[in-house]
Amino acid sequence: MTHHDTDSTATPSAGSPLRTGTASSHGKTILIGEHAVVYGVPALVLPVLDVRVTATVTPVTPEDGSRLESTVHTGPLDTAPAAVLPTVTAVTATLRHLGAEEQHVHVRVDSAVPTARGMGSSAAVAAAVTAAVADVFGRTLDPEEHHELVQECERVAHGRPSGLDARGVVAEVPVWFEGGVVEPVPLGAAFTFVVADTGVPGHTRAAVAAVRERHDADPASVDTVVAAIGALARRARGTLEDGDAQALGATMDAAHELLTELDVSSADLDRLVDAARRADALGAKLTGGGRGGCVLALVADGEHADRVSAALRAAGATETWTTTIGARA
Repeated sequence: MTHHDTDSTATPSAGSPLRTGTASSHGKTILIGEHAVVYGVPALVLPVLDVRVTATVTPVTPEDGSRLESTVHTGPLDTAPAAVLPTVTAVTATLRHLGAEEQHVHVRVDSAVPTARGMGSSAAVAAAVTAAVADVFGRTLDPEEHHELVQECERVAHGRPSGLDARGVVAEVPVWFEGGVVEPVPLGAAFTFVVADTGVPGHTRAAVAAVRERHDADPASVDTVVAAIGALARRARGTLEDGDAQALGATMDAAHELLTELDVSSADLDRLVDAARRADALGAKLTGGGRGGCVLALVADGEHADRVSAALRAAGATETWTTTIGARA
């Protein structure tokens, strides 16, 4: 998350000068642990630092009225459609939190994070907008109050959010989730990934429900797969800390096979995973809810990323993104 460097203890008051506020966030993917995390095993969330959202919030007069400018909706905030209600909530909840409900603002959102692709679009937009609204008043939200505001928006978007997205879209390193504990994972080296979009929206809700139905029918077999995914998550955390890209790639490959066993992959996802592996990706797997959405591939470096990206597009990916975590050249 980036924003103006301001005093986090400042609070708005009638005499405080207002300014245009700006803030940014980024996308996220699940490195290891999707679906299994629902059953209590750990998960690793990967920030996609190079796919960004920027919010710009300008104070305006009551006569001008509050407005939203985005690719989904441009117009008055109070007549915005349901599709952007989480964004509206980001504005109103933050103003309420700051005791400035009467302030009118013009909100512009520029987002490169695609929707319905498991990359945390709604959380990323909420993170940027809430921080930018606070910045109008010279205020920097502390991490926990920021998280709670984003979660309020995520509840509007998703009902009962886990918090994975809200943490991932502001993190600079992978985030470990286990039993309610959230920890950043230190990196032993830089890691470069390619994210590829199948062009098919993910169907997280349906996929989660299908796994639950299967678990109800045959809990032992699903629990075995879930436990194996949890073991892979622990192994992956160690490879990140050790800087061992080859070993991390192997855990990603194994995770994809287990997710296929849970029947949450698809022909489109499998085709892109195969294309990445044929281009010598160190590892590749679906990421997110599955049955659409995106594939995540680990590569050796930027040049290799270009080759893998080209192979993925040739195999049908509608878009690819490259991101590096850890030390950058």
